[in-house]
Formats: sequence, structure tokens, C-alpha cells
Amino acid sequence: MRLALAQLNPMVGDVAANAAAVHKAYGEGLRVGADLVVTPELVLTGYPPEDLVCKGGFVEASQRALGDVAAATRGVPLVVGFVEAHSNRLANAAAVCRDGHVEAVYRKQRLPNYGVFDEARYFHPGRDPLVIQAGGVAVGITICEDLWGPGGPPAQACAAGAKLLVNINASPYHRGKRAERESLARHHATTCEAWLAYLNAVGGQDEVVFDGDSFVLDPTGEVVARGPQFSPALFVADIDVAQGAAPRSVTAGGAASASESAVTGEPRLDELAEIYAALVLGTGDYVRKNGFERALLGLSGGVDSALVAAIAADALGADAVTGVAMPSPYSSPASLVDAKALAANLGIGWLELGIEPVMRAFDEALREPFARTETGLAEENLQSRIRGTLLMALSNKRGDIVLATGNKSEYAVGYSTLYGDMAGGFAVIKDVSKTLVYQLCHHRNAASGDPLIPPAILDKAPSAELRPDQRDTDSLPPYDELDPILEAYVELDRSVRQIVAEGYDTATVRRVIALVDRAEYKRRQAAPGVKITPRAFGKDRRLPITQAWSG
Repeated sequence: MRLALAQLNPMVGDVAANAAAVHKAYGEGLRVGADLVVTPELVLTGYPPEDLVCKGGFVEASQRALGDVAAATRGVPLVVGFVEAHSNRLANAAAVCRDGHVEAVYRKQRLPNYGVFDEARYFHPGRDPLVIQAGGVAVGITICEDLWGPGGPPAQACAAGAKLLVNINASPYHRGKRAERESLARHHATTCEAWLAYLNAVGGQDEVVFDGDSFVLDPTGEVVARGPQFSPALFVADIDVAQGAAPRSVTAGGAASASESAVTGEPRLDELAEIYAALVLGTGDYVRKNGFERALLGLSGGVDSALVAAIAADALGADAVTGVAMPSPYSSPASLVDAKALAANLGIGWLELGIEPVMRAFDEALREPFARTETGLAEENLQSRIRGTLLMALSNKRGDIVLATGNKSEYAVGYSTLYGDMAGGFAVIKDVSKTLVYQLCHHRNAASGDPLIPPAILDKAPSAELRPDQRDTDSLPPYDELDPILEAYVELDRSVRQIVAEGYDTATVRRVIALVDRAEYKRRQAAPGVKITPRAFGKDRRLPITQAWSG
């Protein structure tokens, strides 16, 4: 049996374009002799459609598009994810289209309602399995979360005679996600003694990134075929269901040119390469899908803006990115030199706007209300807000999106300035800890074979440079101590007692947790950013701003 699994990159709400991509993938599947063509979860609407499904016209458009796609099918079945309205209820559904019509519909049974998922808000679960015939094989259709847990829909399908399970997904990436997926899929394949094809979407949607990385398992749970990571493709696999043999051939290529596809057995990306690829894809898709062609960012000569600049250049092309240096009297000459060198190495645009005259104007405007007070945080934050204002002014004038450069460690403890360095349309490394920022910079340099990010940037002590001789450690614990505490509290929900039991100082832990809780109001006003951890700020982690719990 020949499977054609289409790793597509749909855009939420662009139903017509998504339907055209499905139609194109089906045509390619026919050309390569597929017995079954499969597309991702909710491919016609894009995932997640969220409150768009509350609009009757949107759901109607999804169903009309399905009818148009189905009308173009022949004897080879096509599986299409769509939003179905039935009995005054909505379902996350998969249609089986064949011979010009919708032959059958499967409704997702397990609806995730955690992390970034809100499906129970919109959809009603199905109850019945669906098994179809394709290429002489009984095929059970399931959708994403149906696979996440023992028994359930896969077991139902196999009890109904399925020898091949097809699971369609819009499964967001985070570190370690592939191992989770494969472990669950392996459980079902071995328990049911069935082949299992796992198809995932690809592309960025707001804060989540779909990484593709589709695969096929044999009944022993061995992965026998893989699709590419972070790239759209028509992933084709030949399997002998009757004999239980390994696939005769495995191919993958752009969905527009499957005939030119190459063998997919390339090594998987290592963890740092995966994360970097996710950041590039998420940034590029966010910028382009929201109608921007160019981006700009503040270049301080520090490590965070260096990483964001590198990601932006890789995502959009160097000629579509401008780095803006905004030195103040407290900026070290070396930082400006480093920022210039970075821009030159990356080949991005360069703009230098000194902010000292603007600082003097603000000082004069605030002279009376600030009289007889100590110079401190208010004056420091003014510098950051001046920079944010200049970047947003450039954005208004040029039509470029501003990329914020703050990292997860800073956002966690509030070491960031509202309407200053937090200003922007997209916060690229919002879910990347400071220690991981350094690792990704070294990864990017190693991948290029040249130090695109100057070593001086990586070697200097982190500093906001808002006052003389300032260092991040003046306000925070060292990052190699701070980041594990943040991971334990933010991502693992551990208590003070549990974190202290891991060997951390009690006073330090309490101080860090207090900073995290106090900064919730800032994070609510932050731009979206790429999710690369299991618990990102935003939809993943939802805590009240006004609350008195601690510990």
C-alpha cells in the first residue's frame, strides 16, 4: 500500500488557499500512485481556529470548501481535516472523500483542554470509530489527541478491523515532543498489532510552531519511515500490511514537486538545531502571514539582540532585516563596535540613532516632578522607553514589524521594561532562557563555520547598560542559578520547599518566585513569541495578576 502524507502549512482563516493546497497535494498523490492521500487536522480552517468557529459564516466556508475538494476526488480516498457542523454542534472532524463526494466523517473523540488547547470550548466529542477501505487495507482514522492515552479510539478502530491506523495532527512543537509522540504511537501500534501513520502539520501560527516530523510505525513499534522536520512535503511511504514488512520505499519532497523528491532517511536534527529551526519557522511565518515583508530590531551589542538578529536574517533574508543601534551615554563603545560587526557579518541593514538628545529633553520635561528625588529606576527605564518609541516610529513610517529581543529569564522575573524593550509585534525568544540563548548562539556560529555572532558578544558579562558599570547580576542571581529555579517554578509548578530540596538557597528561591509572581502584569502586555518549551508564558501558563498566594 502506498501512503501519501501531506505535511501542509495552512493559514488560519484562509479557507480558499488551504483548500487549494489540499487539492494540489491530492493531485500529487495521484501522480505518485498513492492508494490513500492524507492531510492534517483542521487543514481547511488552519489550527487552532479558536473563536472563528463561533462565526457561522466561517464554519459554512469550511464545509463548502470540503464539498469543493471532495468533488475533485477520484477512486483514491482523501482524508481532510475540517470543522463540521452537525446536530447544532461543532466537531473537529476528518472527512473521507472519494469518487466526487464525502464518503464518511470521523469526529475527534478526545478533546484536549490544557496548555495551548481549548477544544472543549468549541467542539463536542465523537463516539464512534471509523474504518475505511483503501488499497485493499482496512484503515482506521483518528485525530491527534485520540492517540494520547491508552485504549480509546485507536483500540476501537482496531477492534473494528483496522490494520493501519492513520492519525492526523496539528501537534505543536516543544523540546522533547518527538519522543512523547513516538512513545504513544508505539504503544498503540504494538497493542493493536497494527501499522500506524502519524501525519503532522507544519508552520507557525501565532505562538505555536508545527514541526511536521511525521512518521510510520510497523506493528512492532519500529519507526520505518519519516517525513522532514519543519518543512512542507508530500511524504510517501510504501508498506506491505499483509506481510508486515518494512517499507519498500520512502520519499519526501515539496508538495508541488513530489516527482523530484529525495529519500527521507536524513538524520534528525539535534536538540539545539530543532529549537533554532522552530524559532526561524515561527518567526518567518508570523511575519509573513501577518502581511509584513521586513523587520527591524534594536541592536545593543548584547547576546539577546544578536540571537534575534540571526534568527530574523535566517527567517526573512538578511536584506529584509534592519538592526537599529540606539546608544546612550551609558553604552560602552565596545557594544557599538560589536553591534556593527554583527550587522556586517549577517548582512542586515544598519541604522544608528543616538538617544542622548532625547534623554535631555525628557530630563527637562520631568525636571520639576523629579526634583529632590534620587536618580534611579525611573530614569533608567526612560532610556529603554525612548528606544521603544523610536523603533515603533520607524515601524509606522516604514511598515516594518518590530521584533522584541527579551528572553524568558528576563520576562519571568520582570527584568524588562513595559513600553521599552518589551515593545514590538513579536517577541522571538520570549520562551528561550538566558542560558539557552548562549547555547543557540554557539550553535548558529558552529553551523555557519564562522563566528557570525562576534565572540566578544558571547564573552562579555550581561548588562542592560542603563547606568555606569551595570551588570545583570546587580539585580538577579547568576543565570546558571536563576534559570533552573525558573524552570522548576514556571514549567514544573514546583513549590518553594521542593525547589529548596534540590539544593537552592531558600532566600534566593523565595526572592525569585516573588519576582515571577509580581511580573505577571507585564507578561500580559508582552508581544507573542515562539513556544519552544512545554510551558511557555501566555496560553500555556495562565495565572491571575491580582492574587495573594505565594509558595
